Amino acid sequence: MARNVEFNEDLAIQKAMEVFWKKGYSGTSMRDLTDAMQINSSSLYNTIGDKHQLFVKCIRNYVEGRIEDAKANADRTKSPLKAIVNFINDAANTILYSNNSCLAIKTTFELAATDADIQAILKQDNDFTYEFLLRLIKGAVEANEIDSKTDPETVTDYIINAFTGWHESYILHQDPIRIKKMAKYLIEQISK
Repeated sequence: MARNVEFNEDLAIQKAMEVFWKKGYSGTSMRDLTDAMQINSSSLYNTIGDKHQLFVKCIRNYVEGRIEDAKANADRTKSPLKAIVNFINDAANTILYSNNSCLAIKTTFELAATDADIQAILKQDNDFTYEFLLRLIKGAVEANEIDSKTDPETVTDYIINAFTGWHESYILHQDPIRIKKMAKYLIEQISK
């Protein structure tokens, strides 16, 4: 009689996500995943599916976590400008102090152009970030924390695109001072 394999799927997905984060989708083997998840390949296929299905679950989990964190962090402050500043500083700190930087940006450059499932999840993340920041910027304009002549849509696009550039800069130069200066400059430009 075959033994039922029992494991914590959420924990297994977290472990798999860490492998994908470090090695990328293409650089990760099934062996890497099963070793990290501490299961055999048949258990993986029977419970989660193949490598791609696992990756989709990992990316979805990552994006949902980011969305929850952003909402929770913004809810802790009454000032829309302060929430924006915190969001920018959190992005800079992720680049500088997390072991793997941003999984969404890494995955965008590796797979989003060729994988419709991944592109849809990352677009959802980007759309959330855009609407989230746009709401905060409009709120900051209404609260007279940001100049009333500010175009909220342009500022939102500017912030989001700055993060991608910071990731590239840090990968190439490993210069934390440069990232901190760019974050400070961005905050100063918004706060004028």
